[in-house]
This record gives sequence, C-alpha cells and structure tokens, in this order.
Amino acid sequence: MEYRRLGSSGLKLSALSLGSWVTFSNQLDRGKARALIAQAFEAGINFFDNAETYANGESERIMGDVLADLRLPRDAWCVSSKVYFGAHEHPAPTQKGLSRKHVIEACEQALQRLRVDHLDLYYCHRPDADTPIVETVGAMDTLIRQGKVLYWGTSEWPAEAIAQAADIARRHGWYGPTMEQPEYNLLHRERVEVEYAPLYSEVGLGTTIWSPLASGLLTGKYNAGIPAGSRMATPGYEWLARRMGTPEGQARIERARRFTALAAELGAPPAQLAIAWCLKNPHVSSVILGASRPEQLQENLGALALSSQLDAATWARLEVAAA
Repeated sequence: MEYRRLGSSGLKLSALSLGSWVTFSNQLDRGKARALIAQAFEAGINFFDNAETYANGESERIMGDVLADLRLPRDAWCVSSKVYFGAHEHPAPTQKGLSRKHVIEACEQALQRLRVDHLDLYYCHRPDADTPIVETVGAMDTLIRQGKVLYWGTSEWPAEAIAQAADIARRHGWYGPTMEQPEYNLLHRERVEVEYAPLYSEVGLGTTIWSPLASGLLTGKYNAGIPAGSRMATPGYEWLARRMGTPEGQARIERARRFTALAAELGAPPAQLAIAWCLKNPHVSSVILGASRPEQLQENLGALALSSQLDAATWARLEVAAA
C-alpha cells in the first residue's frame, strides 16, 4: 500500500480507502461488511469513510460494530463522518444543515454509532446557504478543541466557499479546513483539476475523492443497460438511473464505452485502469473505493500496481478516449 499526506497536514492516509455509501446496509449485512473491512485493513487500507446520511445512520452502526468486533488497534486506522443531510428519512429543521446545533449534535451521534471517542475526519457534506460560514467554522473549531474531531473539511463545496472558510479560520485563530471530498474520475474532472487548483497551495487542501468509477460507468457494466443487482438498480438510487437517461447521461455512457474498449485493447481491467488514473493526480490524497464483494475489492486494489506500469502516451490515449 502507498500512503499519502492529507494535504499539508501530517496525517498519512492509504492511497486507496474503503467507503460505505450504497453498500453497507443496502447491499451488505454486518457479516459481509466485516469480511470487506478485514480484507481492506490486511491490504494496508487505513481510512474508512462514512456519513450520517448513509442508510440513515445504519451504515455507521454497521461500520462501528465491525471495527469494534475486529479489535483493530485504534491508532492504526482513520474513520470519517459527514454532516448536512441528517440521519432521518424526513429530518426536522434542526436535524440537518450546518448550524452549530446540528454540526455538534451530529458529531456526538456519529461517535455513538461508530463506537469511537473521536472522528479522524469530519466533513461538511454540502454547503448550507441558510447558515453563515463563520458559524460552521466556529462549530468545527469547537469540536477539534474538545478532542472529538481531529481534521475537518468539506465535500462538494465551491472553491470560493472553501477559501472563505479558510480565511475566517485564519482571522479568528481557529482550525481551518484540511480536506475536500469531491467526485473525481475520467468523466468528471474540472472541479478537482481547475476550480480547486489554487487551494492546494493557498490552503494546503487535500482531497479524498469519491466515485472514481463514475458510479460504475467506467467498469463497462452499463454499456448495454442496467443489470440487476447493480448500484443503479438498488432501491433509493433511482436518481442515478434517471441521470443515465438524459442527453448528458447518454454522452457519458458513450465516453465510457470508448474508455472500456481501449481498456480491452490494453488488456487491463477497466475498473483498475480508471482508479489508477485517479491515483496519478498528486493532489489526490486517497481514492475511496466502494465494493460489495471481496473479489471486487481485490481487483480494485490492483490499481496501485497498474498506476506505475503505463507510460505517458498510454495515459494520454485514455484521456482522449474518455473526452
């Protein structure tokens, strides 16, 4: 396993990490989740990603139970949560958003579900137009000073808002954002590569990127439609399937078909190739993997070796194919 610093911080995360979105509770029970986390840890993965909204908190409960059951040394792994959407099907106004009340109470609830005394990483899952950024930054600073959070960051925030949060923190002597969790893959590049570019040096921002396979498009499994048992066929994720039916979605599928065709020509598994491409970006601190089967996780772990085997000309061909 390769380990990378989380931005300018001293924390080193495994270049590949394991997330629980869609899978834990929706596709995996505790037994299957236990097998995957044990496999991941044995392979060197030290970062497990979660959020309050995943399966309305059940994903965190499963992960917390598994980590406790495996009795892995707490100082050898990192766990995250995210706050914004809430952990209820129909949250009350105070059970969602980035108000000081919800940020702090959601942290306490995540600690209980994950069965830990601190979160290594805590993300603001989306921007909150109804809450002043200074209130959210202040709440995060409070949690860090209380020892309940070690690093805080954002997920899918615009660069301007991240820079504003960092500036507020500097002016008040508070802890500022360390990381951002954006979507990043061959079909979705501009935010990480262009919009956030100034933040890597100005803020010291690290990224833990999600959807390296573009919700499975880059594996080729959706080239001929939506197969049963796939993510887009999972109840509650119909929005992914609807997105495929739009003109933009159809264009993405065509780009994915060109990418998987080139992967076949190169004799490389398309999932490995797509993840390896993400790893090439030095501003990517960790690529979050989602897996529902041990063999799927094992194949994706092979991206690390593949990332060093291809030359610049081949990477350029891949980018052209997916453009």
